[in-house]
Amino acid sequence: MGFIHMTLIDLIDIVVVAAILFQIYRLTRGTNALRIVVGILMVYLLWILVRLLKMELLSMILGQIIGVGVIALIVVFQPEVRRFLLLLGTQYARRRNTIFGRFFKSRDPEVRLEWIDPVVEACKDMAATFTGALIVIQRSVNLTPFTDRGVYIDAKISAPLIKNIFFKNSPLHDGAIVLANERIVAAKCMLPSTEREVVPAEFGTRHRAALGVSEITDALVIVVSEERGTISVARKGHIRQDLTPMQLRVHLRRIISMS
Repeated sequence: MGFIHMTLIDLIDIVVVAAILFQIYRLTRGTNALRIVVGILMVYLLWILVRLLKMELLSMILGQIIGVGVIALIVVFQPEVRRFLLLLGTQYARRRNTIFGRFFKSRDPEVRLEWIDPVVEACKDMAATFTGALIVIQRSVNLTPFTDRGVYIDAKISAPLIKNIFFKNSPLHDGAIVLANERIVAAKCMLPSTEREVVPAEFGTRHRAALGVSEITDALVIVVSEERGTISVARKGHIRQDLTPMQLRVHLRRIISMS
């Protein structure tokens, strides 16, 4: 071991790199982005190996690929890169709000939770009539990128309005509605679908979109199935299915109270 000279700085360097790689793996696990990251690491490790072996021609070729390849990857995989950066921002926002939440108390939680009852009532009625719906509830991560692509509403949350939006002949029933600050901000919002390769066979477009937006934000997403008349809630990339209206109310109150 005499040829290895290890200092404290080297040890810190290794630990930091390992921590960064682990976080990247956690953020991209189960998505196509993980394959991209693995491919980049393999090319980079191969480049290091050929440089150590002093294979000049191959080292030069790989060096050029790495130099130009970064720009090419950003162009070709722009959606994946945007999603990955949004994941990083979401993780930062969650930690920041957790820290500040310990020092600054929010207003009366009962006031903030009053809007949940009309949402639950609307979901109950839509499930009974097999009316599909997708409702995104904003928490700490701003959902402006999604609301900007929808139809701006800015209306008070009410069960009749929600049901009218998702009525099958309504021009706004496609896509999702976004709720923020106790109001319906926008309707007909398009959401990103999950990149997971393995999802339950019964999941349709709404369930996949619910998983997709819950993977990159901390939003709560309610799905009412048009085919089965069931209610589900997606959060942090996981989805709870077949909830009763009472279970939905309890779940929403518990999660929103934690905000």
